[in-house]
Amino acid sequence: MKLGPREGAVLGLVLAIPVVSYALVFAPQNRDIAGAMAEISHKQEVLDSLRAETARNADLASANSEIQNRIAEIEARLPSDKEVDNIVRQISDLAVSSGLTPPTLATTKPIEAGTYWEQPLTVTTAGNFTGYYRFLQKLERMPRITRIPDFNLARDPKNDGVVAIEFTLSIFFQDDQR
Repeated sequence: MKLGPREGAVLGLVLAIPVVSYALVFAPQNRDIAGAMAEISHKQEVLDSLRAETARNADLASANSEIQNRIAEIEARLPSDKEVDNIVRQISDLAVSSGLTPPTLATTKPIEAGTYWEQPLTVTTAGNFTGYYRFLQKLERMPRITRIPDFNLARDPKNDGVVAIEFTLSIFFQDDQR
């Protein structure tokens, strides 16, 4: 077989077609495919993080719902400002039923405590220590939210076994006008 200039040109052309097609067609296609794969990988990562956030949002929604329910339970235990007088009567009845003398109650100005109010009452009574202890137990079992920030318990020198009791009782309530 003779290799002349014509056959050499055809052979060169046949060998040049794959090299030129690689450089002009396949290399740019490979770059585009690599870029698309990187973009798909990035979007997959973003999608995974969004799925995780969505799952977390569902958990947060259920936690918020649970917190709302607990707040509603606590608010149900708060009397309105009109019901504070009934609470004061109940406290007086508890003291008498526990064997203490009828208490004297002195109210002071209500204190705003966040979104609720606190009504401090100065309670003065007398009786034996067992009666005072029973009174505190009954006070704890009341459905309303109360606290005793300070108290003074002193033995009465005139009567043996009798103690003079003075304490501050705070009743938390909601202001109906808010």
